[in-house]
Amino acid sequence: MTIAGRTIGAGHPAYIIAEMSANHSHDFGHALRIVEAAAAAGADAIKLQTYTADTLTIPCSNEYFQIRGTQWSGRTLYDLYQEAYTPWEWHQPLKEAADRLGLHFFSTPFDRTAVDFLDDLQVPAFKVASFELIDVPLLREIARRGKPMIASTGMASLGEIAEAVDVIRAAGGTSLALLKCTSGYPARPEEMHLRTIPDLAAKFDVPVGLSDHTLGTEVSVAAVSLGASIIEKHLTLSRADGGPDASFSLEPQEFAAMVTAVRTAERALGTVHYGVSPEEAASR
Repeated sequence: MTIAGRTIGAGHPAYIIAEMSANHSHDFGHALRIVEAAAAAGADAIKLQTYTADTLTIPCSNEYFQIRGTQWSGRTLYDLYQEAYTPWEWHQPLKEAADRLGLHFFSTPFDRTAVDFLDDLQVPAFKVASFELIDVPLLREIARRGKPMIASTGMASLGEIAEAVDVIRAAGGTSLALLKCTSGYPARPEEMHLRTIPDLAAKFDVPVGLSDHTLGTEVSVAAVSLGASIIEKHLTLSRADGGPDASFSLEPQEFAAMVTAVRTAERALGTVHYGVSPEEAASR
């Protein structure tokens, strides 16, 4: 897979995506500073989510629209998405800022209007959220644009993943990567099952990475040691700013430390090697 000239896959450095999501606090200046922080921390890309509350749900408070069992329990879906969405008029100036900083800029669409909007912005790739992996019309709509697609697989069975891959390929999606994902917010390390990463790569012959919602950076580094080609992690300027995603997001210095640790892990993996290394020679 290649995104805007950057090759992603085995034998290449992990492609690191900073996910802004809802961490912008509905302040454009704040969102711009997150883009700048992503570049300074060493990310390869900044990613948004493109929707409105009205394109995802309806303003209803009955039991079917109440959130339960997560950190957002007690809120309605409409209320959460109204707080979390990124204004669409921000996308162009944020993309321009990312371009100046050498970051790839793309987003996750949730319906056809968002796909059209992002395609008009000339984003270099599309991301598919775990919740949309079984939305066959949306997968077809994205795939037919002919751009690289990165699809998260949280909650999906192997059969559902296989069907999504088949749908994407049949619709013209020839450049695809999958992300192992556990849709917990935050997710616990023992729920991550990172050994799935090389299995997915073998089963579908695509680059595979990790969408990481755990606290800290250790899980992302471990994923790279198992062959992850992509790491996606939420970035916030400060968890103290609050917001729907702040609690499981990294602050800039933490994100930078993760990037450094990933690059160190990649160097340490090296190749299969026996015998005396140059530094060992003096001790032999």
